[in-house]
Amino acid sequence: MKKIISILIKRNITISVAESCTGGMLSSKFTSISGSSKIFKMGLVTYSNESKINILKIPKKTIEKYGAVSVQCCLAMVNNLSKISKSKINIAITGIAGPKGGTRNKPVGLVYIGLKTGKIIKINKFIFKKKGRIPIQKATTEKAIKLIGDFL
Repeated sequence: MKKIISILIKRNITISVAESCTGGMLSSKFTSISGSSKIFKMGLVTYSNESKINILKIPKKTIEKYGAVSVQCCLAMVNNLSKISKSKINIAITGIAGPKGGTRNKPVGLVYIGLKTGKIIKINKFIFKKKGRIPIQKATTEKAIKLIGDFL
């Protein structure tokens, strides 16, 4: 993470995060490193559907039709975070950390991570087979960090 932050600082690239299932874990990875305030603009934990609708302005119909854990919701999250934050890189995370809440179509461990920079948007789908809530949250956070690193 230190390497990512130093690259972002060197290139003068700001980053913001909207998290759901990780509950601020990715934001914490940034803010635990001294100097990150130069590039880390905001970390929103929009855990409830209500906060996704009220803070990130996700259309209620999107959540009703596709669910909070969906490509469509993740896309809306990353797009709207970009408008709010004005950061050069925006990351959105939504998923099911478990142990409950999974279904056949949306199992525990299903996570969407969206990355937006400029007009480029990529929504990544993962199914983490880890057992337990914290391991899924950690795996999701590590994957998000890797996606940021790969992008840079």
